[in-house]
Amino acid sequence: MRTTQSAFMRYTLATVMVLLSSTVSAGTVQAPAPDFTLKSDSGENLRLSEMRGEVVLINFWASWCGPCRQEMPILSELHDKYKTMGFTVLGINVEENSSDARKLLKEMPVSFPVLFDNDSSVSKQYDVAAMPSTVLVDRDGNMRYLHKGYKPGLEDTYVDQVRSLIRE
Repeated sequence: MRTTQSAFMRYTLATVMVLLSSTVSAGTVQAPAPDFTLKSDSGENLRLSEMRGEVVLINFWASWCGPCRQEMPILSELHDKYKTMGFTVLGINVEENSSDARKLLKEMPVSFPVLFDNDSSVSKQYDVAAMPSTVLVDRDGNMRYLHKGYKPGLEDTYVDQVRSLIRE
């Protein structure tokens, strides 16, 4: 019975996240970005505080999320275009089991580090409630912009915000 309830809860959560990902909201925030350390797809541990001095785009995603899949190649291009200017993208996969994410990354490789938040500890710190969710962090380690969901065209806003933060 417990396994059935657990599976039902995961299915319900996934359904809610898909429904939330169909809407997009954005906002300006000004708060310190919670620090975290997560294992990356390369096997290394990455810590956000060690990236102080860079502009960081943190993207929370899941392999089952259609808008996430649509956005990933765009984020990879953004990372490549601005990385020499002190910018990086961190993709944080939020799934309990990372095997589906790893499979997707083989089909759709990205140039930025992908981290695994299997226990949702970082997702909880950032109050992630929609897939994808994207946070832009300035060079001083402060969250500045928050985007919940993704629709085509949002990448233009990302570019404007990244350029603005790089210039600061």
